[in-house]
Amino acid sequence: MRKRAQRGSFDLGSEDAFAVKKKKRIPFEFVLDALAAVTPRTRPMFGCLAIYVQEKIVLFLRDKAEWQADNGVWLATNAEHHESLRCEFPNMRSIELLGRKVTHWQVLPANAPDFEETALRACELICAGDPRIGKVPKSRAARTRKVRRQVARRRGKA
Repeated sequence: MRKRAQRGSFDLGSEDAFAVKKKKRIPFEFVLDALAAVTPRTRPMFGCLAIYVQEKIVLFLRDKAEWQADNGVWLATNAEHHESLRCEFPNMRSIELLGRKVTHWQVLPANAPDFEETALRACELICAGDPRIGKVPKSRAARTRKVRRQVARRRGKA
């Protein structure tokens, strides 16, 4: 009978003691290749892949089984840039999954006939420093302070 492993130790006799965690497939990996010149950083987020260039989040790569209509390359932008970006990307639209009519995030849908070309064009704009694509995320500390204030207000009203 095998002894039970203690916390923090490995049972070297078990089958999965040396199992390697499988890496998730990167959706639309050609996007990262196209952005190589600006040395993007990636971060898994919500089961997708967020792409940062310097301090800005610029893209989000999504290829999931649910809400397939929103699979593709998500652009981080602001509402004031939607019209000019739509001239560059006629198939760009708001993300249905987010539930609002107009969102700051816009999607280049993977099911569009010109998906690869438009995604590569977006990468060209990012590499050229186009100010319409990319947002500096709020710091975690700022978000935490905001949430604490909201909770405090709710408690005061209760």
